[in-house]
Amino acid sequence: MLQELIIAGFGGQGVMSMGQLLAYAGMFEDKQVSWLPSYGPEMRGGTANCSVTVSDRPISSPVISEPNSIIVLNRPSLDKFENKLQPGGLLFINSSLIDAAPQRQDIKVIKIPSEDLAIEKFGSTRVANMIILGAYLELTRVVSLDSVIQALKKVLPEYRHNLLPMNREALELGVEIARENVK
Repeated sequence: MLQELIIAGFGGQGVMSMGQLLAYAGMFEDKQVSWLPSYGPEMRGGTANCSVTVSDRPISSPVISEPNSIIVLNRPSLDKFENKLQPGGLLFINSSLIDAAPQRQDIKVIKIPSEDLAIEKFGSTRVANMIILGAYLELTRVVSLDSVIQALKKVLPEYRHNLLPMNREALELGVEIARENVK
């Protein structure tokens, strides 16, 4: 098993924490992992992306040139990364913020209005990234939901552990959406 993923969006959308969650979850499952962050110059609102590799075998490089999955949370990220996805790959789109259709016909596109759903179900966009991450987990099976929840306890500071149940619900909502999308 080899899953190479690029996650991209604006700073503040949880791009880096999604990558960290997957890396920790992979470690908890005794898999080989790499996480390579890339930030724009701004702290919030600038561009941010990270590359995450989870594998059953040693990883030769953290650099990903042709990922088999991409999660894009904003339009500039779609424009920048769509062409890097390998044919047959999975492209997860935050359709709340991206109104453009992907140009490629040789990939599977999963559109999820994660920001709208987060506001509707949780009253905040703070877990929009968890909704789309849940869908990614369901369709790739790269790591288990339970491992990601365990990783949340490491990534979230202890004073934020009160948010664990809401994050779990958001992940589970993403899983449900992915199951409906596959039907």
